[in-house]
Amino acid sequence: MTSPTRSTPLHHAWQAIASLLDSLRPWAALAARLYVAQVFFLSGLTKLRDWDTTLLLFTEEYHVPLLPPALAALLGTAGEIGLPVLLVLGLAGRFAALGLSVVNVVAVLSLADIAPAALQQHITWGVLLATLALVGMERWSVDAWRASRRPPNA
Repeated sequence: MTSPTRSTPLHHAWQAIASLLDSLRPWAALAARLYVAQVFFLSGLTKLRDWDTTLLLFTEEYHVPLLPPALAALLGTAGEIGLPVLLVLGLAGRFAALGLSVVNVVAVLSLADIAPAALQQHITWGVLLATLALVGMERWSVDAWRASRRPPNA
């Protein structure tokens, strides 16, 4: 049995709150994209600045499963440089979020001893990336702009 829609002050207050939260979704998605992209992009730049040290770290410290250290360093750095740009633009945004999720998980698995605070950061980034992959980039993205330009039957 369905209940009739109630027009109570509490119902109106909840509708106003829900409407406000809905209007903030694009801001939240953009903030999450900018935050996570900055973290990974700066990490990639650090790796590029001293490639010899990066190779040494991937050989001695990071133990990426299934990949030789030089290839892991190259792929990880490329992902940390390229995917954040896509994420910020919201261009293939879900792909970028999933790609950075892989980079994030591999980073955690590659370190034998990870500090609890560092693990917490990786969990936070993972949750933000998972949310972006599931929900999408919202309306302030190239993906949304391209979708709005598509004919309705396409």
